[in-house]
Amino acid sequence: MSNIKQHKASQLYRWVIVSLFFIISLFFWLAELNEPNNASTDSPYLGGDFVLQSASGPVALSDYRGKVVILYFGYTFCPDICPTSLGLLSLAFNELTAEEMNNVQAFFISVDPERDTVERLKTYAEAFHPNIIGMTGDPITIADITQRYGVMYMKAEMPDSAMGYAVDHSSQYYVVGRDGLLQQQILHGTKPQQIASVIRNVLNK
Repeated sequence: MSNIKQHKASQLYRWVIVSLFFIISLFFWLAELNEPNNASTDSPYLGGDFVLQSASGPVALSDYRGKVVILYFGYTFCPDICPTSLGLLSLAFNELTAEEMNNVQAFFISVDPERDTVERLKTYAEAFHPNIIGMTGDPITIADITQRYGVMYMKAEMPDSAMGYAVDHSSQYYVVGRDGLLQQQILHGTKPQQIASVIRNVLNK
């Protein structure tokens, strides 16, 4: 009985942490709505350029200057949030015209570099849409990028699971404009049509 109680307590603790992540993420998203559009990218939660590794080699955000780039941070072993988010993003891409998609690129950035190889990320990301590039980096680089974009994540040990651990993480899409500056965040669960509308608005700026 003590093991069952311990397991339930562990599950409860994990869900409390996840809930706190989402509440804090929502706070920063709402705070950003009141930030002026010309705020410096050196400020916290306003992004900036980076270089990460993909199956095809190094990829820099600046390589896609002139396109709208959608960033999503997650990991391939994610049981529900990441598949849902990437699935919604894929549906949103289907709302865009071929001409619009020629000017849109998505990055799926792993916060689990310990398990997510670039080959695994490529297979996983492209299963949702060919315009999604899977990428990762060393833990220090990932920590730096996530801090600059206001992404929160934390390893949650799961001793009773074959996975060993999960990674609790915030779940937003980060929309980077053609100029390489972060334009907007889109909350998890937003409908595909609304996601497409945001992307289209940033494309037309």
